[in-house]
Amino acid sequence: MKKIIVLISLILAFPSMSFGVRLKDIGQFKGIRSNQLVGYGIVVGLDGTGDKAGTVYTAQAMSNMLKRMGINVGKNDVKPKNVAAVMVTADLPPFARIGDRIDVAVASVGDSQSLAGGTLLMTPMKGADSNVYALAQGSLVLGGYSAGDGNVGTVKNHLLVGNISGGAIVEKELNVSLQGKSELMLSLDNPDFTTAVRTAEAINNALGSNQAKAVDSGGIEIMIPQALKNSVPQFIAAIENLEIETDSVAKVVVNEKTGTIVIGQNVKIGKVALTHGSLSISVMEQNIISQPPGFSQGETTVEQNRNVNVDEEERKVMIMEKTTSVEELSRALNALGVTPRDMISIFQALKKAGALHAKLEII
Repeated sequence: MKKIIVLISLILAFPSMSFGVRLKDIGQFKGIRSNQLVGYGIVVGLDGTGDKAGTVYTAQAMSNMLKRMGINVGKNDVKPKNVAAVMVTADLPPFARIGDRIDVAVASVGDSQSLAGGTLLMTPMKGADSNVYALAQGSLVLGGYSAGDGNVGTVKNHLLVGNISGGAIVEKELNVSLQGKSELMLSLDNPDFTTAVRTAEAINNALGSNQAKAVDSGGIEIMIPQALKNSVPQFIAAIENLEIETDSVAKVVVNEKTGTIVIGQNVKIGKVALTHGSLSISVMEQNIISQPPGFSQGETTVEQNRNVNVDEEERKVMIMEKTTSVEELSRALNALGVTPRDMISIFQALKKAGALHAKLEII
């Protein structure tokens, strides 16, 4: 035990790299993850805002539930205006124990108007293997409201999705154990060969031996020292706080729908002459009415007067030197007075000209 404590202490005492990020923030260990759960349930106690009478699956669910309680009611006799059919989702955390509580999200699947004030009845939560891992039940919290009638009123936030904090109780555990493991696989969130190699080197430097190696751009295989095979959580806690100097591909990400542009740190611009201007053409029509003098035999006439104006902005040509940094590029584009929409066109033109030394990703 003393040897284990000394080894972990040496790892924790290893000096971190400057300007690095913690290992736990850039990747995760294989097998240590959450699992998605889903279930079909009903929400009761609604104030006339539930599913309409023609919603067959809501009436069927109500009929089935009442039969399990010893009340025989046909689905055609159920009026579900105070009831809504919902889908319930949750994430089962790794190493969750029986009796633990997890949060659930509830969303309407029928034609209900609002889930406000509703209570979710006991709903089995199943995993991808169709086994029940949790049971959900409780009062919904929507964070919104609706006031008024069907014609006049006000609505705040979305009323068809709600949450129940701690609304599900874990009933079955996943069979995941770290004890006795001889190796771990670390998966990077953003695969990159340089980051993978640096991560392996940082772990080896901390351990003082070649226990880690990069197997590809997204995975690092880590051999657990013999002395720590029965103390895997302590070993993970020791290495996940090592700081790594990450690297990434130079990239410009553009969201054309919202006009959002994100420029990566390593983006460079080759030497290029850049100008950006706009040509606006406006056409104005004006109707002129001509009235004849009184008691004359003339008729009222309408004349159409059309004016066409052409306005072209004057822009100076700006020379961008080779290997322009993101900072210099931002200053140059601001000097041109471009808008985010204009910048999208500029980046597309720079990429087409071969002057943008980065990946251009449009989402």
